[in-house]
Amino acid sequence: MTKQVNQTTSLEPNVDNLARAIFVVNRHAKTATNPKFLYLLKRKALEKLLEEGKAKKEGLHFSRNPRNSQQQSDVLISAGEYYFHMPPSKEDFSRLPHLGTLNQNYRNPKTHLSLSLAKSLLQQYVGIKEQTEQVRNTTKKTYQKPVFKKLGESYR
Repeated sequence: MTKQVNQTTSLEPNVDNLARAIFVVNRHAKTATNPKFLYLLKRKALEKLLEEGKAKKEGLHFSRNPRNSQQQSDVLISAGEYYFHMPPSKEDFSRLPHLGTLNQNYRNPKTHLSLSLAKSLLQQYVGIKEQTEQVRNTTKKTYQKPVFKKLGESYR
């Protein structure tokens, strides 16, 4: 087990490692309490891989969970051995072929990578950092009794 930890602490930002990291971040984002940053990290990493020519847009799929019960399509992107979905741009509808419904038989390869390592690799690759929530003001508010006005009086 120590061999695996030592190997994973020095991940190079190559296509396979980045695809594994995106897969782990995406899997955790689906169940996270605040998934915004994880989805942002996934989107930025995929966009950068597409710009560099390390990933490819394969086509459009019908979304499994369309919004408002309407039909919706997602872009299928391949990076390494992994496939991901992203919202399409207007150009994608005219440039990419529509592949129909999602193939339920295909699954991405299993990956054993920690979320923290995947996040740090993608943050290093994309160049963004997670905004930590500011510490809330810990001073307690003093209790104020409610003010009741007589019937007909103004509350101002």
